[in-house]
Amino acid sequence: MAMNFEQARTNMVENQVRPWEVLDGRVLDMLGRVRREDFVVAEHRQLAFADLCLPLGHGEVMMKPVLEGRVLQALNLQSTDRVLEIGTGSGFLTACLAGLSAEVVSVDIHADFTATAGQRLAAAGVTNAQLHTGEAVRSWQPDGLFDAVVATGAVAETPARWLGWLKPGGRLLVIRGESPAQQAVLVTHEGEGRQREENLFETDLPYLVHAAPAARFVF
Repeated sequence: MAMNFEQARTNMVENQVRPWEVLDGRVLDMLGRVRREDFVVAEHRQLAFADLCLPLGHGEVMMKPVLEGRVLQALNLQSTDRVLEIGTGSGFLTACLAGLSAEVVSVDIHADFTATAGQRLAAAGVTNAQLHTGEAVRSWQPDGLFDAVVATGAVAETPARWLGWLKPGGRLLVIRGESPAQQAVLVTHEGEGRQREENLFETDLPYLVHAAPAARFVF
């Protein structure tokens, strides 16, 4: 029997995302409009709306819908915002960010992710997202500053260089700490070198390249 994707999408929003304290109508509307099934690999299309992290390759995963909803809500994006996404992955969150903001710049270390996400975004009619291939923890440098920065993989510590990419009042959302008890943290740039941090919720994601905790040797 063919899967009813529209019903599955509605169920995802109403029975998974909304009950996890995602109440922002703009976010719920965006998750209900972007065709998530078009952003997963073909063999996982039937699982597009499941409460699962779906494998993407290279040890990376597509975040659960509930996590995507919480991340989008925490960023509190405005229609005039310029957004940086670190970790393009499937391109699904990119599409949602683009629908909630003026411009998205997205970078991924894996060239095949960048290429595939670009095709998916074009097919979805997304025209305000720029994709780049690069390593953002240590080397890649964007042009200009951003109202919001979001990393879609975990970091052991927040790279200081990322904080320098925020406009005053800008927000950085990172998944930080040691697996399996990482924290989603929202860092707000308050100007003059000051930041405010807020712990949002606990989760667990694979680390970005060069962002894992240092290896510990036990004798």
